[in-house]
Amino acid sequence: MKFEANKKYECRSICNYNCIWKFEVVKRTSKYIIISDGEEQFRCKIYNDKQDNSEFVYPLGHYSMCPVLRAKNAA
Repeated sequence: MKFEANKKYECRSICNYNCIWKFEVVKRTSKYIIISDGEEQFRCKIYNDKQDNSEFVYPLGHYSMCPVLRAKNAA
């Protein structure tokens, strides 16, 4: 699965199941996507999950317990 431009995706917080982040893909290249949460835009490197052959990004940065946005979680 791949991220598509103008499509919305969501991910949940690891700490709080009721916390849901929603993002829209504004632009896509082969290695990066630009996503928007409605207020800010973020440029994220695309990673590929070898197990289920889908793409994912770290929308708020890569740190302990960070959210992971996956292409298979379209809103």
